[in-house]
Amino acid sequence: MAIQVYNTLTRKMEEFEPLHGNRVNMFVCGVTPYDYTHLGHAKTYIAFDTIAKYLRYRGYSVFYIQNVTDVDDHLINRSKETGESEAELAEKFFKLFIEDMTALGMDSVNLYAYATEHVPEIVEQIEGLIKKGYAYESNGSVYFEVGKFSEFGKLSKQVLEKLRPGARVEVDENKRNPEDFALWKAEKPGEPTWDSPWGKGRPGWHIEDTAIAMAYFGEQYDIHGGATELIFPHHESEVAQAEALTGKKPFVKYWLHTGVLNVKGEKMSKSLNNFWRVQEALEEYEPDVLRFFLVNAHYRSPVDYTDEVLEEAKQGYERLVETVQNVRFALKMQAKDERTSEDDEVDKAVKEVMQKFEESMDNDFNTREAISHLFTFSTKVNAALSKGLTRESLEGVLKAYRTIGDVLGLFKKGIEKEDVVDGLMEFLVEMREKAREEKNFEVSDEIRDRLAKIGILLEDTKDGPRWKKR
Repeated sequence: MAIQVYNTLTRKMEEFEPLHGNRVNMFVCGVTPYDYTHLGHAKTYIAFDTIAKYLRYRGYSVFYIQNVTDVDDHLINRSKETGESEAELAEKFFKLFIEDMTALGMDSVNLYAYATEHVPEIVEQIEGLIKKGYAYESNGSVYFEVGKFSEFGKLSKQVLEKLRPGARVEVDENKRNPEDFALWKAEKPGEPTWDSPWGKGRPGWHIEDTAIAMAYFGEQYDIHGGATELIFPHHESEVAQAEALTGKKPFVKYWLHTGVLNVKGEKMSKSLNNFWRVQEALEEYEPDVLRFFLVNAHYRSPVDYTDEVLEEAKQGYERLVETVQNVRFALKMQAKDERTSEDDEVDKAVKEVMQKFEESMDNDFNTREAISHLFTFSTKVNAALSKGLTRESLEGVLKAYRTIGDVLGLFKKGIEKEDVVDGLMEFLVEMREKAREEKNFEVSDEIRDRLAKIGILLEDTKDGPRWKKR
């Protein structure tokens, strides 16, 4: 089955067919590093991290770019408040963003592209838009004349005549028309500036992303992602700029947008001061639990955040992890030698869960549905474990958890942490055996007794020492 994606541009499900065979070029609107990252941001970035992971799992060669908006009104205003330079603020908060996202398992991004490192490309695009008659200079600033692009509004389904001045479009007396937007902003005291044909100034917000994407992907590419609130005016303006400049349509083949994270019915945001920093959340919950909370919903769906919902996510995830740990334990201590009907049933369940996982993810990356199949699978696995399974079947079960976990970014606690425990236990068992060989029974008994106090039982069998959890 081919992957189906919901395309915001067409408002329908479409078969995913990249422009260049197996290659997928993906751009996601990244962070503006002027403050701490909150869970609302994390919802978007974890969603696209999961999408990138799944595309790679399905055999695509994905090149994933996130831009970094390191010149912006928010940064400038925060700089004035704190006395730190825009560059210092951007460096500090981008570093914290990376720490937060790394903790949540985001590791799929190939390139973080800074706006300030692409000013020449931005200037070149603006010059091209002026030359083609889509942009004009006014008092050192340059604006895109929205009325010249007849398809403006096709992404957001807005009608140009009904656009209201100031509806996330900056009001500026230098504009010819209220709906026009800035490509280049003339120099103002206390703001960072770069040289340009129109005098010193800085880039506008929308042109930064267009210039960065085209610098690496060319005039058309596969996926552009971001939060729903960016559809208008930001992504709409990107479409207008790029297609006006190149004449090639569509600029982006598939537009994917994430639903918002709500708190008491309102979007979690800094402007509403109802946000929860990722750092604060990590103080109360393990990273895997937070990631599970975020992926246990379809990426396009809004999610309501409450303490109760997070606690439910924690309990649900811990049930899955417990099953993984039970499989690991059985693999170490309880694997049977001969196959039974239980092995046949579990092997069948492994094939089913992998098939259903792929079917769910092929259906517009439906992680919610995929996780529901994982719970069903875990119920079957736990029932079979009570009757015993062969090593081959247990390894098949563990491989399924590992494979699905790698895509969803889960089970590090249940798998990777257990790898560390296993290694430490093997070391302690070897130390105890060495002490016994040297007839140092005081040390060997001490190791056995100390392990018993933390719930680890050492057994001396004819096949050698074995350990298990009580």
